[in-house]
Amino acid sequence: MPEITLTTLVLLCLAALVAGWIDAVVGGGGLLLLPALLLGLPHVPAAHILGTNKAVAIVGTTGAAVTYVRKAPVQVWTAVRIGLAALTGSMAGAFFAAGISSDVLRPVIMVVLLAVAAFVMLRPSFGAKAEGEERAPLTRARIVTAIVVVGGGIGFYDGLFGPGTGTFLVLALTAVLHLDLVTASATAKIVNVCTNAGALAMFAYQGSVYWQLAAVMAVFNLVGGMVGARMALSKGAEFVRGVLLVVVFSLVAKLAFDQWA
Repeated sequence: MPEITLTTLVLLCLAALVAGWIDAVVGGGGLLLLPALLLGLPHVPAAHILGTNKAVAIVGTTGAAVTYVRKAPVQVWTAVRIGLAALTGSMAGAFFAAGISSDVLRPVIMVVLLAVAAFVMLRPSFGAKAEGEERAPLTRARIVTAIVVVGGGIGFYDGLFGPGTGTFLVLALTAVLHLDLVTASATAKIVNVCTNAGALAMFAYQGSVYWQLAAVMAVFNLVGGMVGARMALSKGAEFVRGVLLVVVFSLVAKLAFDQWA
């Protein structure tokens, strides 16, 4: 592991804490955690940054998933099947990633995200659950669609490009399975655990993880993830919706900066 100062370690741990909170509420914690690692470890190979990021993120994601499953109406087996499809899709996306220019993808993703933000703002009822309303039953057709489109499709995007995968998962699960935003966030966490596990296994096999640093940061990421999940459960869909819009606009700003700065 490279030598890092105490100040850098403290800042990385704080970034892991906040990233865990963001990721638990609506996804997108990597928007903070990955840049923090890149800035804190400027001379480290990219593979080690990505591997360490996965080792940290999977702990917070797992903690958030457990917290959600205990209190939210999540169908774990459905989420796991979507997660396995996402894992397969991400491997396929990674295979094609070398032949795709991110300079081409960024403007497309920015347009999609702005359209999503407009839709969420113009449809306040999207992902909300009225008082006393029962969730619609999950039909076989919707589950298959979720496995193929949400799991395979977004998994492919994750392997191909990556930024905002957690946010896309929440939005797609809300739309396809007719879940409220809180339950969609809970389901997305289980899917994230599956995809993170697959990626981490590959990075670990390649020796691209700084385990000591990851272990320290993971403690803070776990705390952030569990606190974020509890806040989402207690404050409801309107709170998640607000955080979602902030994350979407942050992601657009980051993509725009990467494209034109």
